Order: sequence, then C-alpha cells, then structure tokens
Amino acid sequence: MLDRELYLPKSWTQDPARCQEADVPAAVGFATKPELAARMLWRTLDGGVKAAWVTGDTVYGSHRPLRAGLEAHEQAYALAVTCQEHVEVAGEPQRVDHLAKEVAEATWQRLSAGAGSKGPRLYDWVHLPLSSPVPAGWQRWLVIRRSVSAGVEPPDLAYVLVFARRGTTLEEMVQVIGARWTVEQCFEVGKGEVGLDEYEVRSWQGWYRHITLCMLAQAFLTVLRAESAEQEPAHDEPEEKKLAHHPSSLTAFKRRRGLTCP
Repeated sequence: MLDRELYLPKSWTQDPARCQEADVPAAVGFATKPELAARMLWRTLDGGVKAAWVTGDTVYGSHRPLRAGLEAHEQAYALAVTCQEHVEVAGEPQRVDHLAKEVAEATWQRLSAGAGSKGPRLYDWVHLPLSSPVPAGWQRWLVIRRSVSAGVEPPDLAYVLVFARRGTTLEEMVQVIGARWTVEQCFEVGKGEVGLDEYEVRSWQGWYRHITLCMLAQAFLTVLRAESAEQEPAHDEPEEKKLAHHPSSLTAFKRRRGLTCP
C-alpha cells in the first residue's frame, strides 16, 4: 500500500460545524471513491512509481474519467464494469451483456485466474477487441468471464475493460484480473496484523496518522518476511525445519520473530 485518502460522505461535507470539530480542512469537499482513487493514482504515477497494471471493481471501472486518465498516462488497466456498460465494436456502441450473448461457444477458453483455497479458479473467458481510438501501440478489449456452470443454473457473467499494449494475450489479462483478489487479501492482512481498521480517532489528522503508521508497519513486516524467505535452508535439513524458514502467513512470521504480544 502506497497512499491513502479518507472518504467523507455528504453527511459530513455538508455539515461545516461537524467538520470543524474534527479538524477537517475547510478546503475538503465531497469526492467520490473513484475521484479519490484518481488522486492517489496521479500522485503515484506522476511521482515516477511504475505500475504494470491497475485493477479495480465496478465502482472504479464504471468511472469514465478514471479510465480516460489512465489512458492519458498510457497506464495499462483491467477494470470491471457492470452489464449496462456500452462499448464500441466495429464502430457501433453496444451493451456488454448483449455482446456476451453473441459469443460462439467454441470461442470461450477455460483458464485459471490463479490458485484458490479449493484449487485453480477456473472460468471460461473470451476477449473482444474494441474499435474506439487509442494511442499508437495500444488496444482496448472487452474481457468476459463466465462461471463454469454445473446443473441447470445459468452461468454468472462478469465484464472487464482492458487497456494494454497490442499483443497482450488473454492469458496475461486473466492473470491480472485474478490478481485483484490479492489486493483484498492485503487489506485483510493489514486489519489482522497491524490494526488497519482499529482506529478510534476523532480528528482528520488522527486518522491520517493512524493509517500512515499502519501502512509503514505492514510494509516493514512484509519486506522483513521477504528477506527472511530468501535464506534458503540446507537440502539435508529435516522437512519441518525447512518449513520454519517459510512461514505460511504474516502471523506465523511475527510469532517466529517474537513480534507478537503475549
């Protein structure tokens, strides 16, 4: 995690007395979550931090200014959109769910979006090139994901808009789309291990201090764990000793290093 922004609903931003009591700066107004995400992304990208991809759910994917800003930065993305999203195919605007109905059965490819708790996360996938103008060397696609149906229940469909370099394969796109769950796991680890969600603050500055320190703590532990994992055990060590060098979670690593409270 590199940056943070506090989302304030309109019930806060439209109540000056409440904001003043919490030391919210007078210049802070209402901003949607995609707008806050855009602020953090532009700070990151303009600051020289490189990102291979940007991913997000429909809250962010359906926000056209966010997609346009990423394309202006020539930043690859894979952003989910709702079934009502319109895209341009062969010069004609069409709803993504209508396009899904026209896909030939033989076109679908069964691919894994990564390992899950019960094995590979298998879905059927297809990607359709879009015809709207893009910078030279880039391409937009609509990626459709279909659940592997079992029985009479109709499969679930999901839609992702992809902006990437020409020649990007469907397999690459699927891996990126599947990696979005890693972000959610990162937040869960932050909540469980460094108290990311355990703030009891009454001020704007207090929230930012708490979140910043939690992010720093999680980054420190993550780097420390990665460096520890590089210390490979000798091949003749017992199996249980080898496993001790590779803690299965940040919790196990903290316990082994004596970083947990009794």
